[in-house]
Amino acid sequence: MRRVLSVHFAPCALFVAGVFVLVRAGSFSGRSDWGAVWPRRPETTLQLTAALTACAALLGLLLQPFQVRAVRVLEGYWDRWPLTARLAGVLTGVQRRRWRALRKRAYGKTGGEREQRIRADALRRLAGHPPGDLLLPTALGNALRAGELSAGERYGLTTLSSWPRIYPQVSGRVDEALRSARDALDTAVNLCWSFLALTATALPALYDEPALWWLPATGLLLAALAYKGAVTTAQAYSGLMHVVYDLHRFDLLEALRYPLPGDRESEEEVFADVSDLLAGIRPERRVYDHRVRGGPEL
Repeated sequence: MRRVLSVHFAPCALFVAGVFVLVRAGSFSGRSDWGAVWPRRPETTLQLTAALTACAALLGLLLQPFQVRAVRVLEGYWDRWPLTARLAGVLTGVQRRRWRALRKRAYGKTGGEREQRIRADALRRLAGHPPGDLLLPTALGNALRAGELSAGERYGLTTLSSWPRIYPQVSGRVDEALRSARDALDTAVNLCWSFLALTATALPALYDEPALWWLPATGLLLAALAYKGAVTTAQAYSGLMHVVYDLHRFDLLEALRYPLPGDRESEEEVFADVSDLLAGIRPERRVYDHRVRGGPEL
């Protein structure tokens, strides 16, 4: 219920309420009359509140299946259309220049205490980026891709294909942290879209009232703030993905009935076979281990 309210209902209610205020003020048909926004009769207030709640709930239900798409658009997966693909190329170039500047600060010569702090900060920020040839056009996309391309790869697992299998093995506390981070990420993304939609709605409504242009500008500012929050949360979520593989990669082997490896070299061999299996490639023949965890051999 908490996820439904924060991720889906609240951003939709924000957008619906904003459109309601503009319509009640008559902003689309002339000068805005803000005194006409709030109804004077209590029964009318209750009716409008119920209508706004119903509209926000319906809009949230309609948009819920597109949650993954809402995140992926802000990540920068824009290659399906020629115009957005061109824009993606330009913004990826910007991200690559920033990445090179970070590398220069991170691995450049160190001097005094101030330079060491700058280098440490650059190293920390660089760890939240994927390799330079795999950068996406947006900061959100790069924050998530950093986890998607390195969390399992450190042990020989392909993260994107193994994540749906390893996630059910996650312990309660880690699962709670993952859910909380994912909810915060989706909420920030949806708030960003709501503020952008409100800005796009307010522009034609208030274009002839220069004194009120600060309202669309505020909407853009709030959208940028929500986007920054999404990037910060995505970095935390990527860090938690690394924790999952640190703690539960062997639980994945037990669930697949693979014997546990005895050393680091055999671990990488086993996980390479698992990655091939998940990718549809026939792995090297291996013996299964059907012992129940903590019980006798079957």
